[in-house]
Amino acid sequence: MVKYYEDLETGVEFRSPGRTITETDVIMFASLSGDWDVIHTDEEYSKKHSIFGTRVAHGLLGLAIVEGLKKRIPYFADVDNIASLGWTWNFTGPLFIGDTISLKVSIARKRETKKPDRGIVYEAVSIVNQRDEVIQQGEHILMVKRRPTNT
Repeated sequence: MVKYYEDLETGVEFRSPGRTITETDVIMFASLSGDWDVIHTDEEYSKKHSIFGTRVAHGLLGLAIVEGLKKRIPYFADVDNIASLGWTWNFTGPLFIGDTISLKVSIARKRETKKPDRGIVYEAVSIVNQRDEVIQQGEHILMVKRRPTNT
């Protein structure tokens, strides 16, 4: 069932299923982005030189996975989005190969627009690891269709 702007409730928090970050994820993201930095791809270098003592996955890989995890939450799967308008995002902890991450997401606020067929939705999003530590968080602004009116 399609969800419209009017169907989205503010304040209710949802949690996504988990997803484990793999070696393949990191290598595929490095290939896609061209970011082959040694902190992501060289374990021996990272053991000696990284503050974490091991490789870390790309922060942007975590952000990229957000939309897929959000769509695994039934509440958000059928929202009739028009466009993503922007992200404000903070990397608050490391994302490691082997971490199992999930999302905490809620509608923080929403507002109508001058155009009657759309509204703006502000999602509060956090990525948490298997220890329930927030490792990334921020806000996603979406333009969402409003319920059609019969005229």
